[in-house]
Amino acid sequence: MRTEWKDFFSENIREFSGYSIGKIFKYLNEPGIISLAGGLPSPEMFQKAELRLASNRYLEKDIEKIMQYTAIPGEQEFIDAILDFLKKDDIVLEKENILVTSSGQHGLDLTGRLFLDPGDTIIIDRPTFAGAIVSFQMERPEIVGIDIEDDGINISQYREVVHDLINKGKKPKFFYVVPDFQNPSGITTSLEKREKLLEMSYENDIPIVEDSPYRDLRYRGKSVPSIFSLDQKMEGNHVIGLYTFSKLFCPGMRIGFNIGPEAVISKMTNIKEANVLNTPKYNQDMCTAFLTEMDLESHLEECRNYYREKLDVFLETMEEFFPEGSGVSWTKPEGGLFLWVTVPENIDTNELFYEAIKYKVAFVPGDVFYASSPSLNHMRINFSYASKEELTEAVKRLAKCLEAQK
Repeated sequence: MRTEWKDFFSENIREFSGYSIGKIFKYLNEPGIISLAGGLPSPEMFQKAELRLASNRYLEKDIEKIMQYTAIPGEQEFIDAILDFLKKDDIVLEKENILVTSSGQHGLDLTGRLFLDPGDTIIIDRPTFAGAIVSFQMERPEIVGIDIEDDGINISQYREVVHDLINKGKKPKFFYVVPDFQNPSGITTSLEKREKLLEMSYENDIPIVEDSPYRDLRYRGKSVPSIFSLDQKMEGNHVIGLYTFSKLFCPGMRIGFNIGPEAVISKMTNIKEANVLNTPKYNQDMCTAFLTEMDLESHLEECRNYYREKLDVFLETMEEFFPEGSGVSWTKPEGGLFLWVTVPENIDTNELFYEAIKYKVAFVPGDVFYASSPSLNHMRINFSYASKEELTEAVKRLAKCLEAQK
């Protein structure tokens, strides 16, 4: 007798197809491919020697505790280090306002599980982080996208959509935004628009989920206050912050944290109790050392200088090989790890991806960054992982590939 396993799956998961970006990575193993696809920080920025020393020291001092179950909310020493880390961003919290997570993606998962029932509505940017979309989709909400502009969210469209949804009895559960060097576009939301988004949050009693993976990676321009810090100054208590150390320290540790009102963090902790239980103590200890023992500011400045040079090389090469009139345009981010390339409307970047593989260059097609009705003539480019020489060569290959499509 043959069992049809699909019939046993939950309704939430039965039609769920997972993270589509991961499915293209198998093409990146071909010899000679220059990948601009993954959101990988450069291994050259990993503090390898410092990590070895910290690891030896912590293992020598605390190996039995490291090998044991540990506190579900997070190690107190690590939480204290996070509290200090946030103060430089004008965010002042107590330990009850922080939950350690096993990566930023885990923080997104906790957020979706806490707030969403099937059929609930949320508002996100068009485009936005594909990992957030796929995480929220597990709860089967209605995801409404708002177009992003050169300086961030389209405020007038937000107001119109929120008003319409509330009139239909479908008040959004939250706004999800990545205001600093957004993945995938690299766009930063202006101070004015952050303040207006907060106003809408207060007026309509709709929380904001602020995802901040790249905030410390600013290469030029003036820093804009986080939405969380603006909310604190207003005593609004309306914002939940999601953070990760994957881009600043290393992704292999899978460490992040969520911040927010005590009632929110307490309930997220309950979910974590039934989810991953505890985040490995060793990983937390290494991140504690990163924050307190490894000259954090010097490391961040080194990262900024290193990635700034790569971004400049990529932008200069794009200007050379895609001159005005070519029909190709791109964002010019002030930080982060990504930029957004737009090609002529007759080109579907899903199809272009496979053509580009023939030219030994890879990117992420833009449709995965839309929850619905995707725009098909975009691609996300990562400039942090490939070398400067590879970035130049990748643009040349991309130019040849696009020329061949005419």
